[in-house]
Amino acid sequence: MRIVKSAIAVGLCYVVAMFREGNGIVFYSQLAALWCMQHYVKNSLSSAKQRTVGTIIGALYALVVILVSNKFHISPEEHSMIYSIVVTLMIIVVIYTTVIINKKQASYFSCVVFLSIVVNHLADQNPYLFVWNRFLDTMIGIIIGLGVNAFHLPKKKNRDILFLSGLDDTLLNKNDNMTGYSQFELNRILDDGAKFTISTKRTPASMMEPMQGIHLNLPVIAMDGAVLFDIKQKRYLKKYVISYDKAKEMIDLFEENELNYFVNVVIDDMLVIYYQDMEDEVQNNLVTTMRRSPFRNYVKRQLPEDEEVVYLIILDKIDTMERFYKVLEEKGYTEQYKVMKYNSDDYPGYAYIKIYNKNASKSNMLEYLKQDLGIEKVVTFGTIPNKYDVLIEPGDMNQVVRVIRKMYEPVKLGFKKY
Repeated sequence: MRIVKSAIAVGLCYVVAMFREGNGIVFYSQLAALWCMQHYVKNSLSSAKQRTVGTIIGALYALVVILVSNKFHISPEEHSMIYSIVVTLMIIVVIYTTVIINKKQASYFSCVVFLSIVVNHLADQNPYLFVWNRFLDTMIGIIIGLGVNAFHLPKKKNRDILFLSGLDDTLLNKNDNMTGYSQFELNRILDDGAKFTISTKRTPASMMEPMQGIHLNLPVIAMDGAVLFDIKQKRYLKKYVISYDKAKEMIDLFEENELNYFVNVVIDDMLVIYYQDMEDEVQNNLVTTMRRSPFRNYVKRQLPEDEEVVYLIILDKIDTMERFYKVLEEKGYTEQYKVMKYNSDDYPGYAYIKIYNKNASKSNMLEYLKQDLGIEKVVTFGTIPNKYDVLIEPGDMNQVVRVIRKMYEPVKLGFKKY
């Protein structure tokens, strides 16, 4: 759509130029209009403000150069060396002015406007009229670009639907990336007011890294339903936890079976992971890799007394995890807690066991979120058949956003609804 809008903006610049009866140079209007075409409307407005400031600065300094040159009879043809030096030095003044007024992003456009006047059009007989026309050329382009970029056909918006999507293999590919189409369209409808959030087994830290370019406005369900996390305020709004006594009982069992473990705790909205000395290379690599994130805090010590635990995690060889899972079953812990066991994608031959509060589930946290938002209708997206409203086919990383777009702003053609 941005491509079509760019073409429309260029065409409108031609239309306006025809009404100006030769007083304008349409090229400058078109250039400014294209520079103001941005992916998102709020970026377009910011860009327009920067271009306006840049235009004013560039035009004023260009007028000064023209007036001074006329005053001292400095012609670019007859005194090309002197004139070139003056223009070159004035570039420093133009850029430094944008720095002084804290408008550094306008420096490039200021230079463009300045040079477009002093280099190409110094011979104009009326410097005031000429500079005004070049200023007007640019402002017309800015206004047209901003207006076209902000224009959308009126559509019904379903803001009473909560869209809830998984993350891995739904929005993100195997490389932890989102497609350009999905990122652009998702941000567009989020900025428009669509209610969308994520549900994932990842920690907030692991989720925020690949999603940092997405304009999420709602809390996300993380740690497989154990927490509800507000990305904007960096706060844990709700947690399902394991008491210290219960967690200590589990830790004693780990140590009895000579297993290394990680204890995840939230302290003042900060994720802290307690761990012990480890000889296993894979386990040490996990700590080295994960602690680089500013959202994770690895602390080598025992779990402090009376500290509640969000979940406990073990990473070890697959056969070791198989044996220990049977121990958990025999002791009835798989009934008392939510216990997950799965093979590691990052460390072949290894598997995880994660132990949560029994009530920690995506469905429970979703109900809490629905009540908090006052929303009844929810559409879920995932890769497991018969578990989600919309089944995402493997490899189609754009399907989630395509479906959300159609449901959020349905297009009516005749009597059909898409």
